[in-house]
Amino acid sequence: MASDPIPFDNTEVAFSYKSNSELKKANLIFSIVNNPTTSSIATSLAKASLALHLPIKGIIRATVFQHFCGGETIDQSDKTVATLHKFGVGTILDYSVEGAKNEEGFEKTAQEIMSTIEKAKNNPAIPFSVFKPTGLAAFDLLEKVHAGEKLSPEDQAAWNRVHERVDKICKKAFDNNVPVLIDAEDSWIQKPIDDLAYEMMRKYNGSRAIVYNTFQMYHKVMLSNLTHAIAEAEKGNYFFGAKLVRGAYMEKEGERAAKLGYENPIHPSKAATDEAFNKGLALCVEKRSRVSLVCGSHNEYSNQYLATLMESQNIAHSDQHMWFAQLLGMSDNISFNVAKAGYNVVKYVPYGPVEAVMPYLLRRAAENTSVAGQSSRELTLIRKELKRRKSAK
Repeated sequence: MASDPIPFDNTEVAFSYKSNSELKKANLIFSIVNNPTTSSIATSLAKASLALHLPIKGIIRATVFQHFCGGETIDQSDKTVATLHKFGVGTILDYSVEGAKNEEGFEKTAQEIMSTIEKAKNNPAIPFSVFKPTGLAAFDLLEKVHAGEKLSPEDQAAWNRVHERVDKICKKAFDNNVPVLIDAEDSWIQKPIDDLAYEMMRKYNGSRAIVYNTFQMYHKVMLSNLTHAIAEAEKGNYFFGAKLVRGAYMEKEGERAAKLGYENPIHPSKAATDEAFNKGLALCVEKRSRVSLVCGSHNEYSNQYLATLMESQNIAHSDQHMWFAQLLGMSDNISFNVAKAGYNVVKYVPYGPVEAVMPYLLRRAAENTSVAGQSSRELTLIRKELKRRKSAK
């Protein structure tokens, strides 16, 4: 560890951007998700109420939506962007509307992503843009391409349109000098996404990393994939953008493997995933003349480890090739203390209409309930800060 570890338990810094009422609201939210029974009841009620068109949107908007999202539109997110920037934390505007099932929906999503790039242009408060490939392409089409199936003329035309959308977004990012992160998806649709990402890197990463691919390090093959992809960038003489995350679809991956009778692609233990993630960080730092890194992690050890690696290589805290990233509303003790230490930090700031962002919010609730200690840690820190503020009066 570094000689001067980042103080992740400094709650005064962690929650400096939150008012007392916002902190009390966070305490309520994490108290609910910390209890599996309460969390399950609350999420079931929210889903049922929205399905029945009951007047619940106002409650959701004023609580969980406000905590985890920037707003319902790009412009409504301005206040969050400005607040984060004031405390040295950048924003990645993440259009989190899910479920686009047709060409019209895919085109609308593509236009929205390009609007986020426009918003980020020449704006130091918004250092990256991002898109989720399933917002631009039908899942079953990606599945067919991944499996190497022969596409029908209709499917081929649809795939050509997907390619055009991705290229248009990456060109927009290149023209406006705004790096774009391509999110990862399920393993059985990931290959065409990787292929597109590397094609875009060859096209647009000639002078710097504009296009970044995402590596879910809980996959057994991912460290090897990352190593190979960087070697290909070196061979092809283009810059490489890598966002490392642990992974988001563990249960689904395991269930599908069991159902179809193939080996579970996920590491058998958290320790194995942690090891792969940290080795990935070390590789990216070692290859920093070629690689730009976004460390997408809510794990205190991994964030401290990256800071230690940077220190050992005499890399400046503000080096633009190295970024730390967390989700809005989570792990503020990491984000704001890392930013306070002078490192580059960004928060993913989801936005979109309340009902359309619900799948994202429900995943956050499930994640905080199921990940061992996640909501307990959040809750402990929030209550520590509330107590500190009370005694400081």
